[in-house]
Amino acid sequence: MEEPRYTVPTMAELAAKGENPEILFWVGCAGSFDERYKRVTRAFVAILHAVQVKFAVLGIEETCTGDPARRAGNEFLFQMQAMNNIQVLNKYSLKKIVTACPHCFNTIKNEYPELGGNYEVIHHSTFLQGLIQEGRIKMKAGGSFHGKKITYHDSCYLGRANGVYEAPRAVLEALDADLVEMKRCRSTGLCCGAGGGQMFKEPEKGSKDINIMRTEEALLTGAKTIAVACPFCMTMMSDGIKSKEREGEVQVKDLAELIAESQGLSSKP
Repeated sequence: MEEPRYTVPTMAELAAKGENPEILFWVGCAGSFDERYKRVTRAFVAILHAVQVKFAVLGIEETCTGDPARRAGNEFLFQMQAMNNIQVLNKYSLKKIVTACPHCFNTIKNEYPELGGNYEVIHHSTFLQGLIQEGRIKMKAGGSFHGKKITYHDSCYLGRANGVYEAPRAVLEALDADLVEMKRCRSTGLCCGAGGGQMFKEPEKGSKDINIMRTEEALLTGAKTIAVACPFCMTMMSDGIKSKEREGEVQVKDLAELIAESQGLSSKP
């Protein structure tokens, strides 16, 4: 039996029909090109279809926000990429931008305004929390995650940079799971080691890689699922699990994947 396939309209297609979506889903580079994170994109799209949220993507009009360029010190390239995106976004009548990437979220929300891009930007953890609170996503006690230990890793750009700590935890608690915190969490959480452009280079010499240190902290909780809400964190924590040869028993999953699983939704686009 074939799984259902979902239609994903573009902003240009809807604009041509004189329509505006409820949200623009900013997919991001990882959500578009990284094989692992494409599964998160599909899971989030499946959720949007299930709750009948009218949404659209930019498609080929979307390019990198410029976050990696700015963090690596190339301000000229950042401004080129940002201005290109702002020019595209300002063509459309946007209500909300939702993204699953904290780096995209932080850059569009906090750094685009100085260049003329002013938008309401929401991270998908906050958006999912809202859908659950409104009853659009109906969660049942005793579901597939009932009593299972899950630990959550705070993304730097979601947590310390923007103060979003409770929304991801509220989503996990709605799964009726046993949320166990790492010793370092929330405002004292440890970086996965990928931010600030570190994702794209080898680490400096030291006694231990940060992602290995963070993975060890996650494993100490006894959780079999490490929940993340960032593509950078997904990569670094997954690599840490592989380095410990625990990938057969411990999984790293995004919040959207966990919600989609709990709802029995397909993640095929």
